[in-house]
Amino acid sequence: MENIILIGMPASGKSTVGRHLAKKLNMDFIDTDNLIEKCEGMKLQEIINQKGNDYFWKVEENILCNLDCHDTVIATGGSAVLFPKAIEHMRQTGIIIYLEQSLSWLKKRLYNLDSRGVTLDEGESIESLYNYRVPLYKRYSQTTVEVANKSVEEVVNEIIKSCMQR
Repeated sequence: MENIILIGMPASGKSTVGRHLAKKLNMDFIDTDNLIEKCEGMKLQEIINQKGNDYFWKVEENILCNLDCHDTVIATGGSAVLFPKAIEHMRQTGIIIYLEQSLSWLKKRLYNLDSRGVTLDEGESIESLYNYRVPLYKRYSQTTVEVANKSVEEVVNEIIKSCMQR
């Protein structure tokens, strides 16, 4: 089976859904945020605070462009869509699925922006980040799965159904 790559806003459920999906399909699971932390030896927010967004994005792009796996569910960071070369690399190995979540729900969930590891420019809000990234998620994904008001199991089943229709 090819890889299943999950993209979407921070807090949209990529890691949680990804773990359950991988288990159900007996696939490996990779969370690229965890790879970044392992590579850098510090938490995402520490990287952003100490080295800045540009440095963080270079590390993230490098990790995404060098993923070499098969039969793996990959939960990407929310900013993965900022790197067309990385998206193209991942698309060659699998299906890219956008986990779509409403802005109002994300605002409630992203109360901890100063510690969550979200790359925001000074003065940037969740709303402006959402408005900028959502068109990119839609452009780069092959399938969109709405996650609002669904259990993890319902989202997993919808992803599986979508993959079988390919």
